[in-house]
Amino acid sequence: MKFIVDAQLPRSLSELLRQQGHDSVHTLDLPEKNRTKDAYISELSTREDRIVITKDSDFIETFLLLSKPERLIVVKTGNIRNADLLSIFSTHLLKIEELLAQCNLIEITRDRIILHL
Repeated sequence: MKFIVDAQLPRSLSELLRQQGHDSVHTLDLPEKNRTKDAYISELSTREDRIVITKDSDFIETFLLLSKPERLIVVKTGNIRNADLLSIFSTHLLKIEELLAQCNLIEITRDRIILHL
């Protein structure tokens, strides 16, 4: 799978995804770095078939209204240590992959993965 990790999340999440065999970029890897506009991230995700991982609620709105980006993982853990966030993704990555085969919007909290059909 291919991912793009938004600015509010650590670059180490993108690195973890790469270590697990996925193609992942962080906004810090883009020309505008963490100042990259949401519209560019959505366009890039569509052009390169990437799943956006974000904490930004603006992406939920554009997903629901315009179906952009096409696939979205919303992280709703509140303030959390990077190590704890990486642990959540490490523990549940296979489940996340399975769910992305079924739907285009997944919400991740500290203790649940919610599938939105």
